[in-house]
Amino acid sequence: MTSSVQEQRQAFGKRLRELRRRGGVSGRELAAHLGVHESRISKIEYGKLRPSDVDIRAYCKLSDANDQLEDLLATLHHIDSAYVDWRQALGSGMKKRQQQTLKLESQAKFIRNWEPMIVSGLLQTADYATAMMRNVVDFYRIPDDVDAAVAKRMERQQALYRPGKRFHILLAEQSLYTTIGDNQVMLGQLDRLYSVIGMTRVTVGIVPQKYDGLVIVENFFMYDNRMVKVEGHTASITVTQPGEIALYGRAFDTLAGRSLTGEAARALIRRALEARSR
Repeated sequence: MTSSVQEQRQAFGKRLRELRRRGGVSGRELAAHLGVHESRISKIEYGKLRPSDVDIRAYCKLSDANDQLEDLLATLHHIDSAYVDWRQALGSGMKKRQQQTLKLESQAKFIRNWEPMIVSGLLQTADYATAMMRNVVDFYRIPDDVDAAVAKRMERQQALYRPGKRFHILLAEQSLYTTIGDNQVMLGQLDRLYSVIGMTRVTVGIVPQKYDGLVIVENFFMYDNRMVKVEGHTASITVTQPGEIALYGRAFDTLAGRSLTGEAARALIRRALEARSR
């Protein structure tokens, strides 16, 4: 779990503790009402244990603060949605996840994406996406809905041609060499990348392997300046705090400043194509 989510849970626990104290309710009384050990209340109030909706209702009832119930429940559920375990997110397959991302992308006017290892989903060929998603199915042991998920990912790419939208996609040069599928899949994907450069609404930058490493950051999507989606190995993290969003924006700008675009980016792609064609 990121420090951001943990800090939110600690702040929420502190809010519950203050609510209880203002209401003149002891931790022992609250625990007795819930039929739990007193240590559970302490863990909730120090952000070590997620409270249930039942817990929140008890806090409000005993503290005579039912007017705060709706807001507290909404805050709790927001914290939950900020950190989503991949096993939970992909439990029914990948199509649902692609549909959720499509909705986010439809609402944003400016989308920025940094990918240090693979090609952005917005630029993938169907063959590349299929190979990658099959790897995901095998690794996370989730239901196989690859065909439906790939179709939805291809639908997402229609946004690249819509007026009123802008995209800035940064790829590390490593993404040109990370093999997804086989050599033929990669040749097709590199051809696709080559043709995308120069599109009216899409800026593609490639950060060379000899980049000086001023910023080391995981892959992420930025939706305008209101939300960042970070895709870790075990979970998806949603960042909405303005200060954190600004840091991701600064990281993106730093990487963009080191990236190659236009013909210089095409030269890197040609080099990767030549390496695979030998």
